Amino acid sequence: MSHKPLILASLSPFRKSILENAGLEFDVEGAKIDERELEKTLGKITPQELAKKLAMKKAEDVSSRFPDALVIGCDQTLELEGNALHKVANLEGVRDRLFSLSSKTHYLHSGIALAKAGKADWVGLSTAKMTVRSLSPEFIDYYIDKAGEDVQSSVGAYQVEGLGIQLFDKIDGDYFTIIGLPLLLLLQKLRETGIIIR
Repeated sequence: MSHKPLILASLSPFRKSILENAGLEFDVEGAKIDERELEKTLGKITPQELAKKLAMKKAEDVSSRFPDALVIGCDQTLELEGNALHKVANLEGVRDRLFSLSSKTHYLHSGIALAKAGKADWVGLSTAKMTVRSLSPEFIDYYIDKAGEDVQSSVGAYQVEGLGIQLFDKIDGDYFTIIGLPLLLLLQKLRETGIIIR
């Protein structure tokens, strides 16, 4: 049972660190949903709507188990040429993903939701525009060798806080959106609801 009034419905160490650094007190609980199965039930929706729906469902799942707490759910989709991409299964998939992103602009849509008593009552979205430089096969080999299997945990096969920053020519959007938790949107809402001091 949670003793704090705020719960993060994510086991991501990056998201946890973001909230800790912002001075929030919260507990962490993982959401128990199958994202791909849920996506099938949603039919044809945009990558933006998908990010919001997944964030909402994660918040509601944890909120149903901790009805007295305010639960933060978040999720992120990567949109390339109008399609939502998913995490790759292996390093060969990383190689293919990097080739597909090379010399193109893609979008990271970070959805965020707040739920109480099993029902989400607020959903937000923030988007970052990511322009990847032209990547040579030699650089991709170097990148995969240096970055290792950790890059498989990201849908874009990169972490901008590390070696992944070398993939880009230009980034439009805030750091927190890229990491997958639109912190400025969240803090604004928490101030409005009185959870944190204005």
